[in-house]
Amino acid sequence: KPGDQKHLYEPSSLQCMHLAVVACGDRLEETLIMLKSAVLFSNRRLCFHIFAEDSLKPEFEKKLKEWPSSYTKKFEYNIYPITFSVGNAQEWKKLFKPCAAQRLFLPVILKDVDSLLYVDTDVLFLRPIDDIWHILKEFNSTQLAAMAPEHEIPKIGWYSRFARHPYYGTTGVNSGVMLMNLTRIRSTQFKNSMIPSGLTWEEMLYPLYQKYKNYITWGDQDLLNIIFYFNPECLYVFPCQWNYRPDHCMYGSNCKGAEEEGVSILHGNRGVYHDDKQPTFKALYEVIRDFPFEDNLFQSLYYPLQSKFLDTVHTLCGRIPQVFLKQIEKTMKKVYENRVIVYLGANHRF
Repeated sequence: KPGDQKHLYEPSSLQCMHLAVVACGDRLEETLIMLKSAVLFSNRRLCFHIFAEDSLKPEFEKKLKEWPSSYTKKFEYNIYPITFSVGNAQEWKKLFKPCAAQRLFLPVILKDVDSLLYVDTDVLFLRPIDDIWHILKEFNSTQLAAMAPEHEIPKIGWYSRFARHPYYGTTGVNSGVMLMNLTRIRSTQFKNSMIPSGLTWEEMLYPLYQKYKNYITWGDQDLLNIIFYFNPECLYVFPCQWNYRPDHCMYGSNCKGAEEEGVSILHGNRGVYHDDKQPTFKALYEVIRDFPFEDNLFQSLYYPLQSKFLDTVHTLCGRIPQVFLKQIEKTMKKVYENRVIVYLGANHRF
């Protein structure tokens, strides 16, 4: 049973923010760096739900145990096997990237979880998860999930140019960062293109895949776009700084929210953490990867980042370093101030 694989670092009675990720193949390191970025900056306790191939489970446990106790006490985690509750498991596994379709089954598997933030393995948090978690409170009575647009400009967006299936809005949505009220998802009857009456989430998934499988390119993300095309009132759309991808700067800067507020969540899709096509994204990944947990955030994370960014100014994304640095600088200042206040409070009696 998945619940038997729980590793507690704090009493479960304390409410936590739930974060889910699906890791298969060579995604172990990426997933650990994503979890590290979450733990580095978040304020409230975290519950990680890690869906992984059996071969990766021992390595996840080994690596997470190596983290210092000052950080492991901030979270608990579960590791789950890859499972699909309806349809053909092999078909689901081959949909787009290995195991990516697992995210579609989170409402069915995590029956005791009310709300959840799902992220791809290639995501980095540049500010506390607490801040995106607050968006749940902004949902109206019909909204049950939140995603960012796939693109800001229809004329260069993928869905608006190439999609052969229905998709949400004018440019579609990207599922790499997805905030979900699982309780609402489980209790909703969804409108669909298959039968006149509504279907539950679980009832809908496999027939929907069967109907559109010859027309979809991006796998489970396309299925989510189809679902929210027929149920637009169910989706809350958050701005692009919460899912900032190379597309937002490689064609010129086209995420106004990031220009104003800075990047909140970085999504290094297209494999940009591991090649030299977008050195700004790679620099952020490497600095968080190499940061020694107990070191000073400014000295061992922020300053190396500034230094690396100097080498990227010749690139389209590197021309706007403030977009990448603004939130991370703000977050580190808060972390530093909190620690100083706690330290002074513990050592001085006024």
